Order: sequence, then C-alpha cells, then structure tokens
Amino acid sequence: MGLFDLFKGKGKDEKKKSSPAAKWAEAAGSKRAQPLDRQEAIAELCKLKSADAVQALLRRFTFTTDPSITDQEEKDLAFEGIVAAGREAIEPVRSFVAKAESLAWPMRIMREVLSTEEFVDELMVWLKPWDTEYAKFIDPKLQILTALSEHEHPAIIEAVKPFLEDVNESARFHAVMATLAQKNQESLGPLLNLLIDEESVRVRSKIADGLVALGWAVGDEQRDAVRKALPAQYGVDGSGHLTKRGGAAAMF
Repeated sequence: MGLFDLFKGKGKDEKKKSSPAAKWAEAAGSKRAQPLDRQEAIAELCKLKSADAVQALLRRFTFTTDPSITDQEEKDLAFEGIVAAGREAIEPVRSFVAKAESLAWPMRIMREVLSTEEFVDELMVWLKPWDTEYAKFIDPKLQILTALSEHEHPAIIEAVKPFLEDVNESARFHAVMATLAQKNQESLGPLLNLLIDEESVRVRSKIADGLVALGWAVGDEQRDAVRKALPAQYGVDGSGHLTKRGGAAAMF
C-alpha cells in the first residue's frame, strides 16, 4: 500500500466516524446497552433518514431482549425509521440480507419501500445466490420461496424451477407452491415429472391439490405413471384430469 492509499483509507475511516449516524450506531445495535440508551439511539437514527442510519438500525433486528414487549417496540420503531428513509434504505437492506439469518424484517421493509413488481424482482435477486445442494441452514431460502408463492409474475416460474429438484424437501414444497401460484400451464411438465419421482407425500399431495384446483389434464403418455405416484385419495379420470376423494382440493 502506498502513502496515498494510506491517507485515502484513513480519510474514509474518519469520514465514516464523522457520520451523524456513527454517534448512535453502537448503542442502537447493542444487546448490552441500557434500554433507555438504546431507545434514544434508535429514535435519533430514525430522524436522520440516511443510508448510514438505516445500516445502523438494521442491526437491531439481529438480537432479542427481555421483556418481549420492549423488544417488539424497539424493532417496530427501527422499522418505521428505516421505511421513512425511503429508497435510501434499499442498498443497506440488500447488504444486510446477504448475511441475515432471517429475512422477515427486510421483507417487511422492502414491501413498504418498493412497488409490488419491484419487490418481486428483489426477491428473485435474493434467491439467485442459493443453490439446490445440501446446506445446514436454509431458512432465508425458504422465506424467499414462500414470499414468491404469494405473487404472480412472469419470471417466477424460471426463478424457482431449479428448486423443484432441491435436496431439501421443504424447499421443493415451497417451490411447488410458488410454481402453482403462477397458474401457468407451461409448468405442468416439470410438476408432473416431480410428482412421478417425488418421495415426499406432502410434496406429491401439494402438486395433486394444485392440479385438481387448476383443472389441468395429464397427457396419455404420463397418466399411468401419475396414477401410480398419486397419494391414495387422488385419481386420474378418463379425460386426464386429477380428482380427489373426500373433499375439495386446497388452493395454493
């Protein structure tokens, strides 16, 4: 590192320390801070409506405190302050999501800050780094897939398609839900292929329920294989439509 780089780096550090948010960041994001000090810091950060303030406020979502009512009040206040920052919050939230153990609060924030279409696009960006191999901790991936199942968007089918073959059963289940929610018959082939090969009764039942509700017909060439794969209460009629005995199929 040259002398210029040394001074340049030092300047960045000093600038960061001199940020208005820096004064309050440590107390706001510390579980060990006195409650009154932490609450004052959160309130002051909320007034700033800056990216630095948002970054500091996001740390409040990484721990819980007692009593639970105070914990919730502090998180609600931090949430309101972040949302008040508007689009200044986008980049700090994205950075937070990359390392977060839960996406519940980031999702709530982005729903408020972004339009519905932008929010769905954002969810698909968050999903991209995830693969379908075994991982010890996949809660954020499941949260994203679940959130995508609440929306219709032309790009969702392709975004979640790899996760129909995820090694994790819960990931496959939520990928099926997101796929069915699109109500696009182009997904029939991948869903039937999964149904035929799937070991999980829960996943097969979800696919079957979805196909019953959507009224899509199975082609002649796959009917026998589908019949064998279906859980006991489901069947395939002469026209290739799935049926369910003992009650209506649940919507997705």
